[in-house]
Amino acid sequence: MAESGVDVSALPQEVREQLAELDLELSEGDITQKGYEKKRAKVLAPYLTQTQNLAPPPAYDAESPGPSSASAPEPGPSNSSSSSSRHRRTRRPHRSGGTRDERYRSDIHTEAVQAALAKHKEEKMALPMPTKRRSAYVQSPIDNCTPPDSSSSSDDEAVSSESAEPQQSPDTWINSSLHGSSTSSSASSTLSHGESRPTQAPQPQSQQVPPPPPPAPAHPPHSYSQPSALAEAFAQTRIDPVGVGPPDMPSQAQARGSRVDLPPNAVVRGMSRGQSRSSMMETADGVPVSSRVSTKIQQLLNTLKRPKRPPLSEFFMDDQEEIVEVPQADPNTPKPEGRQIIPVKGEPLGVVSNWPPALQAALTRWGATQGKSPALTALDITGKPLYTLTYGKLWSRSVKLAYTLLNKLGTKNEQILKPGDRVALVYPNSDPAMFWVAFYGCLLAEVIPVPIEVPLSRKDAGSSQVGFLLGSCSVGLALTSEICLKGLPKTPTGEILQFKGWPRLKWVVTDSKYLTKPSKDWQPHIPTANTDTAYIEYKASKEGTVMGVAVSKVAMLTHCQALTQACNYCEGETMVNVLDFKKDMGLWHGVLTSVMNRIHTISVPYAVMKACPQSWVQRVHIHKARVALVKCRDLHWAMMAHRDQRETSLASLRMLIVADGANPWSVSSCDAFLNLFQAHGLKPEVICPCATSPEAMTVAIRRPGVAGAPLPARAVLSMTGLSHGVIRVNTEDKNSALTVQDVGHVMPGALMCIVKPDGPPMLCKTDEIGEIVVNSRAGGNMYYGLSGVTKNTFEVIPVNASGTPIGEIPFVRSGLLGFIGPGSLIFVVGKNEGLLMVSGRRHNADDLVATALAVEPVKTVYRGR
Repeated sequence: MAESGVDVSALPQEVREQLAELDLELSEGDITQKGYEKKRAKVLAPYLTQTQNLAPPPAYDAESPGPSSASAPEPGPSNSSSSSSRHRRTRRPHRSGGTRDERYRSDIHTEAVQAALAKHKEEKMALPMPTKRRSAYVQSPIDNCTPPDSSSSSDDEAVSSESAEPQQSPDTWINSSLHGSSTSSSASSTLSHGESRPTQAPQPQSQQVPPPPPPAPAHPPHSYSQPSALAEAFAQTRIDPVGVGPPDMPSQAQARGSRVDLPPNAVVRGMSRGQSRSSMMETADGVPVSSRVSTKIQQLLNTLKRPKRPPLSEFFMDDQEEIVEVPQADPNTPKPEGRQIIPVKGEPLGVVSNWPPALQAALTRWGATQGKSPALTALDITGKPLYTLTYGKLWSRSVKLAYTLLNKLGTKNEQILKPGDRVALVYPNSDPAMFWVAFYGCLLAEVIPVPIEVPLSRKDAGSSQVGFLLGSCSVGLALTSEICLKGLPKTPTGEILQFKGWPRLKWVVTDSKYLTKPSKDWQPHIPTANTDTAYIEYKASKEGTVMGVAVSKVAMLTHCQALTQACNYCEGETMVNVLDFKKDMGLWHGVLTSVMNRIHTISVPYAVMKACPQSWVQRVHIHKARVALVKCRDLHWAMMAHRDQRETSLASLRMLIVADGANPWSVSSCDAFLNLFQAHGLKPEVICPCATSPEAMTVAIRRPGVAGAPLPARAVLSMTGLSHGVIRVNTEDKNSALTVQDVGHVMPGALMCIVKPDGPPMLCKTDEIGEIVVNSRAGGNMYYGLSGVTKNTFEVIPVNASGTPIGEIPFVRSGLLGFIGPGSLIFVVGKNEGLLMVSGRRHNADDLVATALAVEPVKTVYRGR
């Protein structure tokens, strides 16, 4: 059409508004294509005379391959209301092909085009804006708006009607294609050409020689510009690749005449009828090439050019600093205000003339002088006594085992075990007598016992960690009973399985019938207690690693003396032990201190407790026991089973030692048990909670009280203050309060102080929560075989506020968090391993349990949750 040569951007404002209204009417289907063209020609008629001197566009034959492209319409008027109406989305007429439907409607694309139009209006440019051209093989919405050519098979009605005309100008089918697109005609106005330029008919493919491409754009093309369709429309016209050319750009283009300059990433659609579309493809740099290589091979090459992983910076958002907020210090945060703490000293360790020089010496004495005195009573599964081991039997069997270990293992010239070697003790909780014999037999042979749990299966969850313990202790021999050996998992050939992570072990059965009686002239060597390792107690760290705490002979003896003095043990007393006798309080009280004081220990296995939870209460009643070793769970279970046995008396108890009394939730269990059994003779002053750790052993224990004496006061602490590491007294009626009970005083002969749990071991203030560290001869020496971890735990020297050490004596970290209250009473509020840091505030796992137990479940907790 003749009016296609008019520079629309140079027309008056009123004419551009009329053309915009025509475009809108055509896009909304109010007028037909022919009506639109007539009205448009009528509007442009007065201005055609101004452009007649320009060369008219050549006619294209309908049968010849024409440029497959689309042109951008004229820029919108300056009137904002009229411009906004042109940006409204229009519904594209239904197409019978079924492939070019509503999929390509894009609000984001329309908004981007509007932004470009606004920028275009400000700069008042009539030259093309920056554009992004795509390959013919990058599927895009504009690719579906191609003008009719010989290779097109679209069923679009508008396109078919246009292709029926013999003579067409580029504006005709460009406009018709854009008017049928998914967006309004103004969405295409990112590009507008100012004048029509003389062009030549496309030559055959073999005769077209592309000129050298112009320089690359100074900035990347905008993604909101019309892609390949518009690029193809100007494929035969000189276009500045950046979109902003010099003022004399039209005259330069006319001077070049028929020369065809292509933008660097434009795609030529003017191909012969028989040429395959696969011969035009896009490289990894976005430059189209003509090649006979298949599309899949080219895609593979493009993939190989890309990095395998995106750069690290692409994994993070630019606004990550706003998302992850750094907690700011609250000015209202409570801070410690007291003076610096002074180390607290326990009472002196008394010296008694008849105390033995070593624990083995005490066993030797009782075995010779009190042979018929009962040392241990074991219960069967029903809770009835199974057998009683006397001190004479304990002594004789231990001597037989010591002689067998040193003289009967291996050949006569080369023995397997030598004094100082480590052996594993593998005995179930239901067989305390065999464990006692094995433990004291190792002490008499000066072999270091390492008690461990019985492995249940080859794939036991903690077996590999136990193997780490055995490996670090260089254990090559395991002692066990015949019954336990039969229960271990075995291979089809009858050999014991090689447990995961374990070193290769030689298994030795310690039943009496397999032991050799020593000759009359052989006696075990019992030296005075020294710093050599006596036994190794296992301990699981926070990460799950099982480590061995080495306890020296002098520490073992001193610990027994301190416990005897603190608990006021007397010779010949009866003790009921519900704890595990292989470690911790069950070992220290029920196996070591009891033998030192010739105490009769009644061991209640865990399996008996599951079958008869009140069995330990019955044993106290029947044997008139003076001491009982329990945990909070045993108190709770006894209360639950109280209805079964009402005729019980606990009046004989002078000490009810609660092994886990340091936990905050122990208060409720102790109070509830006292309220229930006070009618059965239980006295309030006999409940004695304590605090222990494998490294520092017994840290503190409440001394047995005197009848009628006032009970120690409770500490009602603010949970908010505890989360900030300070001590603040709270009223008990508030939900944010935590009530804790004391764990008594420091052990005899020990020195205690509180240090900060993080950083250097700086002394805390009197109203500050910190880690308890202890200096005492009755404590662990090291993690056996782990010198690096040992220094940070067993060789701590506290410093004052100025960083100066308070002395030269080393302290041992207990792992317990607490403070020293009035009257030098020790309070423990949690463990260092259970410490949780949330937004700069400290929360303890024990606090969570205490809070959950303090809630009334009927009102708060829903059933099944």
